[in-house]
Amino acid sequence: MPRPSTFSIVARDPERDAVGVAVQSKFVGVGAVVPFASADAGAIATQSFANVAYGPDGLDLLRQGASADDVVEALTDDDPEAAQRQVGVVGRDGSVAAFTGEECFDHASDVQGDQYTVQGNILENRETLEAMAEAFEESGKTANRGLPERLIAALHAGNEAGGDKRGEQSAALYVVKPGGGYDGKNDRWVDVRVDDHETPIEELERVFKIYDVTLLEREEPEETRELSGETAESVAATLADLGFYDGTPSGAFGESERAALESFRGMNNFENHDLAVLEDALARGWDDADGTGEERLVDAIWHGLSRLDRK
Repeated sequence: MPRPSTFSIVARDPERDAVGVAVQSKFVGVGAVVPFASADAGAIATQSFANVAYGPDGLDLLRQGASADDVVEALTDDDPEAAQRQVGVVGRDGSVAAFTGEECFDHASDVQGDQYTVQGNILENRETLEAMAEAFEESGKTANRGLPERLIAALHAGNEAGGDKRGEQSAALYVVKPGGGYDGKNDRWVDVRVDDHETPIEELERVFKIYDVTLLEREEPEETRELSGETAESVAATLADLGFYDGTPSGAFGESERAALESFRGMNNFENHDLAVLEDALARGWDDADGTGEERLVDAIWHGLSRLDRK
């Protein structure tokens, strides 16, 4: 069987009652193998010569009240190939544990902290995991950096510190919380995968931003800004390039420009945010945004919305 050479982080956000996993691997579709999570139990990453039964079996044990340590012990004690396995567990209660089998390929180890664990195998170095832990902790000190952003920050830091010895291929972000899913009907708050890409973590972040703007709700702002000046002209010009606006871009953003923005909002399923909030987000986020065309519009909206807490 292929052995996912992988680094991952499993973590909990007690303020949002959310738990999740972020992972990168030189392995196609790692999101189908490594991450498991349930809002009523916790989150688990199973990797190396992955035993995917660790996911549902471990969640069942957490649901029954077992601690993360108890779960790791139960899973590995019953597994004759445990020496080749690696697993990280965070319970909904905040308990944390991990296991790295003695036959996992170097470098393989794990690091635990408050409400999180990082683990990896076939890595360039131990610093990969230490950088992930540091990035997760430091990103928690920044305002409006939620669990999804902190998990992605950990992946970036691990990759930059050495990462997977065999390279990059796929990445995934899976975060759950009670009622967090589409229309509140399940707990699947964030579920984003990149199955095969030259730079999967960067692509994961790009797709997550679209997912965030489209599917995740934010608190309403106390006040909103209108577009004006150079930013208004740039936004209108971009809308014109995309075929939503047929006027002459200027420093004014009036009725016809807002009609174009409304068309863009509807085309991209951004109905979670009303038009005034979307315009405010563009006004605040345009200078921080990357890319061109639609990519820059979406990135600007994401940056502008990021000052608002998620619901």
